[in-house]
Amino acid sequence: MKTTLNRAGGLAAFAALAISTTAWGQLPADTIGTTKLDPPGPHRAYIIDTEFENATTGKVVVVDPENKKMLGMIPTGYLAPSVLSHDAKTLYSADTFWSRGVRGERTDVLTAWDTQTLEPRWEVKIPKKRANILIERYMLTVSDDDRFAYVYNFTPATSVTVVDTTNRDVVGEIDIAGCSLNYPIGDRAFASICGDGTFQQVNLDDSGHEVSRTRTKFFEPNQLAMNERAVRNGDMYYFVTLDGSIQPIDVSGKTPTVGKRWSLFTDAQRKKGWGVGGWQLMAIAPKLNRLYVLVHPDHGDRNWEDPSNTIWAYDLDSHEKVAELTTDNYVWSLRATSDDEPLLLGINIDGGLDVFDLTDNTHTTTVDGISKIPALVLSH
Repeated sequence: MKTTLNRAGGLAAFAALAISTTAWGQLPADTIGTTKLDPPGPHRAYIIDTEFENATTGKVVVVDPENKKMLGMIPTGYLAPSVLSHDAKTLYSADTFWSRGVRGERTDVLTAWDTQTLEPRWEVKIPKKRANILIERYMLTVSDDDRFAYVYNFTPATSVTVVDTTNRDVVGEIDIAGCSLNYPIGDRAFASICGDGTFQQVNLDDSGHEVSRTRTKFFEPNQLAMNERAVRNGDMYYFVTLDGSIQPIDVSGKTPTVGKRWSLFTDAQRKKGWGVGGWQLMAIAPKLNRLYVLVHPDHGDRNWEDPSNTIWAYDLDSHEKVAELTTDNYVWSLRATSDDEPLLLGINIDGGLDVFDLTDNTHTTTVDGISKIPALVLSH
């Protein structure tokens, strides 16, 4: 009886397997394709995730902040800075890879990603020296006409690699000894902030080669600590000092013009301990002509990069504080969109994206768990 039962069970199992196999054989073959997103609008967010727990492969998370929807991801290299083209068609990343994952032959490339398919369109090898540091906004930039990409190098000697995005080749390397980063100026120039307190502008020809450079006295480094993570509004760059003063510089002329410095805080606010904090701690909404700054009430020498749940808004003409925005989360990088109904996008230390409606200065939503360790948020 026992043998009969086992045989029956075996026959039943075999029959079921045969039926299942027949059913599987009738399924259509899987196909590999590409999902094409709608053309990007001004509110689409691109979060640069440093992936510290697996830093050899970073990513850019693409998000629809209003619908709290992740649209896709772009895989990048080690601590890869990214920048969006002005025509909204391309995201560039400066990637570093090693042939054995964490060792072996190093390869650096500039990759051009399609913002609708999120697939690479092309890449070009660049010198093996681009800065492998915590990602800042002006490590990788593009000229105003999208013709050239500027890659910041640090070995620790500093230089800028110029890539022609039309011909898709490296034009050359420009030495910026003693200076850091690359702030684009118009179609054929970029600037760097220098350790001696000057603002150096390098002018290029139509082939991307240097034709001239100037240095403008910007601040006194022995008296003032300047934060290099500026924000741009047209031909104006706005820097902030560690003690909470805004230093503008106008790059519309042949040489930069330093504007008058103004304070974010009154004497009474300073006495209460208010100061600036965060990583990319400022943003500008150009259509509102407003500057947004992360602030905290316990400012000190050691916490000027700490995140905050408080953001103050300033009118760029009057320099007056005009609004205060708050969230339950601690934000450390900001980006304001450039349209007529702008959003303020803030990435928080828990990997979420905080969204504010700047037409009424309200916190509208938080997209939780969208990244691991975000550094910057970009928008078109």
